[in-house]
Amino acid sequence: MLNLFVKTENQKKWLQKLREKEDTFKNKSAEIDELAIFPKENIQDLVRMGYSSITLPAADGGEGLKVYDMVLFQETLASYDGTTALSIGWNLGVIGELFEKRLWNEENLNSFAKEILNGALVNRAVSEAQTGSPTRGGRPGTTAVKKDGGWVLTGRKTFTTMSPVLTYFLTSAWIEEKQKVGFFLLHKDLEGLTIEETWDVIAMRGTGSHDLVLNNVIVEDSKLVELPEMPSGGKINGWILHIPACYLGIAQAARDYAVHFANHHAPNSLNEPISQLPNVQQLVGEIDLELIRARHLIYSVAEAYDDETRRGFLENELGVVKHTVTNSAITIVDKAMRIVGAKSLQRTNPLQRYYRDVRAGLHNPPMDDMTIKKLALSAIEQDKSKFSKKE
Repeated sequence: MLNLFVKTENQKKWLQKLREKEDTFKNKSAEIDELAIFPKENIQDLVRMGYSSITLPAADGGEGLKVYDMVLFQETLASYDGTTALSIGWNLGVIGELFEKRLWNEENLNSFAKEILNGALVNRAVSEAQTGSPTRGGRPGTTAVKKDGGWVLTGRKTFTTMSPVLTYFLTSAWIEEKQKVGFFLLHKDLEGLTIEETWDVIAMRGTGSHDLVLNNVIVEDSKLVELPEMPSGGKINGWILHIPACYLGIAQAARDYAVHFANHHAPNSLNEPISQLPNVQQLVGEIDLELIRARHLIYSVAEAYDDETRRGFLENELGVVKHTVTNSAITIVDKAMRIVGAKSLQRTNPLQRYYRDVRAGLHNPPMDDMTIKKLALSAIEQDKSKFSKKE
């Protein structure tokens, strides 16, 4: 089904590169999940092939791939191993947004581009235990205090995905003297910066989303790279589509497993595989209905975002994609497990891992309730606007 969305030779090239790692990544997935091991070797393989810098613009020395490309590759990668895909996806998304919107001054961007091309990995460190998701607008408890021409940062960040291999942490902090939230680029080797291994969950167990602990970390003034006007949101950011793309890929893997099982499982009560049973065919059809619907939505929105003449018309679509695709992924895995039956609950069966992993998507931003509320408010305001114009 994915072939329908492959449009360029460059996409075919990168898909082939990823497919060369398919067996390697798939073979490690169970162990990564069972032992909660961060897939360091997988990430290193991706860095070596240049995948970690594909969203860096061509003008800055990168591949210059767009959101649509990223979605295509991330979905594919997630069908091999969801942990690896979600981890590297944050790096791709941060780089894509930084350079598309030129969020830093040119000197910092130029310097950082060279680091990325040399294999540096980055993620934002924004969530905190007391504030929850930063998209809800909570002020970070992490503080940055001016001292001797530099900054001293103190605080703790949660959900710092890919922390075992990150080179840089793009960290939010409250700056009292500016009464604003700023983002500081912190190198992993800074004194006072440590990772506390707190990640112990039942889904996406290998993402290494540990706590980042900052104990009087001193950085020079130039490392204050962002002072956004709206730290909890602002201009739309299509690069967050790496999130639903990941869960779509996991759903595809679940679908493929269930269909293969149905075609080869023939209990002695039947003279044929269970794929010939009407109730099984009903479930398979419903799964593909969900997949096709979700896939067309995410790729159409990604394509619209990449088209600068259409991007401005996107209002709520990014949130709708995340909501729709994530919930579709949960439905798909559930139906796949119904096809396979009790065997799907065996710890050796990948479906139980897919089932746990797709549920993690509910807790990635934007949250479902925020997407629904935003849709409602948009509808209400549009109606008010029409009414006021008539007056």
